[in-house]
Amino acid sequence: MSSSTDRRNIAVGPRNGGAAVKGVTQRVHSPNRSRNDPLEEDVQAFLIDEDQLHTFDDLTKVNPVTPATVLKCLQARYRLKVFYTHAGCTLVALNPFQPIPDLYSVDVMKEYHYATQPQEFKPHIFIVAEEAYRNVQGQLEPVNQSLVVSGESGAGKTWTSRCLMKYYATVAASAQAVSSQDAAERIERRVLDSNPLMEAFGNACTLRNNNSSRFGKYIQLQLDRAQLLVGASVQTYLLEKTRVACQPANERNFHIFYQMMKGATDEQRTDWMMPQDQGFVWLPNCEKQIEEDGFLETTEAMAHLGIDAERQRQIFRILAGILHLGNVSFCSSTSESQPCDLDQHSEDFLQRAGELLGVPAEELCRCLRVRTLKAGKQNVLKPCSRAECGVRRDCLAKVVYGQLFEWLVTFINSCICAGQSKWRNFIGVLDVYGFECFQINNLEQLCINYANEKLQQHFVAHYLRAQQEEYVSEGLEWSFVKYQDNQSCLDLLEGSPISVFSLLNEESRLNRASDSTALRGRLEKELGGNDNICWDKFSKVPHFTVAHYAGKVSYQLEGMVEKNKDPVPPELIGLLQKSDNLLLHEIFSDKETEIPNSKGLSRVTVISKFKNSLENLMKLLLTTAPHYTRCIKPNSDCRPLTFKNREVILQLEACGIVETIHISAAGFPIRIPLKSFVQRYGPIGRCSASSRLDADPGAEGANVLQQQVEKLLRVALQHNASRDERRSLVHCGKTKVFLTQPMLDLLEDRRGKVLSRCAFTIQCCWLRHQRRRRLARRQSATLIQAAVRSWLVRKRIRRWNRAASVIQNTWKKWRALLKSLAEAELDDAEDLAADDSPALSAVVRERGSVQLSSCQEPVPVRGWPMGLALASAPSITVSLTATGFQKMISVMTSLNLPSRRGEYKVETNQYKQGLASIRARPRGSVKLHYQRSPLLYADMQPDLKSDVTGFNEILLEKTL
Repeated sequence: MSSSTDRRNIAVGPRNGGAAVKGVTQRVHSPNRSRNDPLEEDVQAFLIDEDQLHTFDDLTKVNPVTPATVLKCLQARYRLKVFYTHAGCTLVALNPFQPIPDLYSVDVMKEYHYATQPQEFKPHIFIVAEEAYRNVQGQLEPVNQSLVVSGESGAGKTWTSRCLMKYYATVAASAQAVSSQDAAERIERRVLDSNPLMEAFGNACTLRNNNSSRFGKYIQLQLDRAQLLVGASVQTYLLEKTRVACQPANERNFHIFYQMMKGATDEQRTDWMMPQDQGFVWLPNCEKQIEEDGFLETTEAMAHLGIDAERQRQIFRILAGILHLGNVSFCSSTSESQPCDLDQHSEDFLQRAGELLGVPAEELCRCLRVRTLKAGKQNVLKPCSRAECGVRRDCLAKVVYGQLFEWLVTFINSCICAGQSKWRNFIGVLDVYGFECFQINNLEQLCINYANEKLQQHFVAHYLRAQQEEYVSEGLEWSFVKYQDNQSCLDLLEGSPISVFSLLNEESRLNRASDSTALRGRLEKELGGNDNICWDKFSKVPHFTVAHYAGKVSYQLEGMVEKNKDPVPPELIGLLQKSDNLLLHEIFSDKETEIPNSKGLSRVTVISKFKNSLENLMKLLLTTAPHYTRCIKPNSDCRPLTFKNREVILQLEACGIVETIHISAAGFPIRIPLKSFVQRYGPIGRCSASSRLDADPGAEGANVLQQQVEKLLRVALQHNASRDERRSLVHCGKTKVFLTQPMLDLLEDRRGKVLSRCAFTIQCCWLRHQRRRRLARRQSATLIQAAVRSWLVRKRIRRWNRAASVIQNTWKKWRALLKSLAEAELDDAEDLAADDSPALSAVVRERGSVQLSSCQEPVPVRGWPMGLALASAPSITVSLTATGFQKMISVMTSLNLPSRRGEYKVETNQYKQGLASIRARPRGSVKLHYQRSPLLYADMQPDLKSDVTGFNEILLEKTL
């Protein structure tokens, strides 16, 4: 596996883990030694210190490397609940069979994602994920990545794949801008919601695993140029649809059926015609409770992916129809010319199945019991036997479920897949069914184990064989490490011209009933010379045994040819095309319904389709940089924290872990082309004062690059490394440079320091340029500001001068006007004569009093507001020197003095005119001109009061 740094583009290889490498010329110990060999003593000496075995987080540090030492280290770590261990280029994952709190939390994800060197952390599946994420976008050339998760059934592959997807959905969307965060959460949620939905329809509980994948899938997580998750796509391989109609002993059907039975509401059960106590033949072990029976989680995932309530109802009605169809059974008819009869309890189930599938029950019954043959230009109807009716019923269930699963995958891809222009690279997560070996194995197990053989061969070809051959071709002195090559097993299964698959396909294309005994004889005749196949001559059941890389598996031939044909009667397809269920009608609308000729041969078989899809997958994997994770099953009983040595050692030997460790410890895990090496690490030599990268004038082509690489390495090692030390760290081949992890870290450190110095120099120059430009701009700005300020000041002063002149002239005019008005207000007695008020009688004027009793009504008195005059007078005595009734009344009104009510009426004329101003201080007698007086708000109706308040009080205070 390549290093975690995201700044280089290198071929994928194992990590060295910091272990001391003594050189590539050393002999690697073979695991097969005699007991008298000194290696046995080394093993015993290594295993003595058991307290330190758990500290080996990378098995390349183990010395010596043997199956026994590797097993003991894994067992010691498993006992301490440490489940991940590096093994060179591979990560070994042991299944704990119990939840481990906080091992896969978001905080742990972020810790590994933001770490500068994730390899320094404890081994974890997130290290593999982060390495792939950083390598997908290199400086030199982007490389797509693939995470290959392999192992036996029940080893934890599905859980590991789920953790990988959750990791990328978290770290690849966390760096997005706030404005697009909502969209990122939507695509992240959709990608994650695709998992429980596909597991519900594609996983089942088997003898070895409660959540066994019954199909293979390759998930491409699509990343844009900024390495942000923008979409995903799912490719599936060989769904085990035979499980719908035939469940092995002590196993269950697909999860979705049990979720419906246990999680549906009463209303849904009524719609599906499934009473609470209703039993179904195709739902064995329904009483078993497992974690995956979560109906609510499945429906929520459907809703998040955009499957509305009506579409969900159509899906569940189809599934319910399949269950009811499984309860339909047939009885043999009395005459061969008549169709089979339905069992007495099957009519209701057939009626319900037809209604749920949206087809007429009578036509459904006819298609199940009668087949149509084409003889020339005529169609011939032929009744089916009881066995044939059961096969046609099972075929209908399988084809409906298989096509529904394909529609579901297509719909998921339409929801989460991004456009080609939006994504640039991808990280693929491969999760396929694990190696299987049951008591009864048929075509499904043969295809599953064939897929595992292809993946093992990909690992062998890419790493165990290709790396060693590359060492030799590049001129390294290398002693080959022996490994188990499974190419001979693949040749047996898929080779040309004669192989197991070719014989099965040939038998399936013949329009005749298959004979398992004859097929066994032909296999034995054609392939008897192959060491990877054998037969038990004492067994009465036709079979053949294949020696796979993980062990021998015996396959029964009974029914294998029929499964390979996978026939679908055209009458059933035509019936489904007329379904009232809109989803079922949509799925089968484009299917062919041509009735096969009696002499026709079927061209496409299950094996051929699966082989072609698997070949496409292998081609895709070859274009990506793979990262391997080996899931190990500690015990076959799925018991928590139980480690069985025998079972684990068989898995380690099968997948070649020991050989992988040997090659990783002795080899060079990192390989970089010469040109890329010079391009990336050239600054180390150019910035060195003691060495230059100029090549010799006579050198050409690769020699020039080799000379430059040699000089670069001398500069990086600072001329103080011996020849042997250098050979243990780096080797310059013909076209590539081979490095160990410590040497790569050293080069990256030197390169980082050189780039830091260059960046510092650039920063200094840039800052100097910025400071000079800033100083020039400041001086220019000061000059401009001074000129503008002087112009503004001059303009403002001229404006002020003009305004001052206007104010002065206006003030002079105003003073003159006020002076004239003041002189006019200081009037004499003639002003009173000009008043319109009625003249006072001579008696009142002379005596200053009047006999109120002689008046028939109150005397109206017009008086001046003496309060204002009193306020400005020198003293009250001076103000009251005037005599006369009118002025006495005015004083009484102004001061609010007590008086007798009703004896006189005081009517001041400020209602019509108010006081304007007093232009001069009174001298002697006071004469006022008023327009609106403040006395308007005083008490106009004098009353018997003990005190003086209001405006009159203010006047008194000012007077006194």
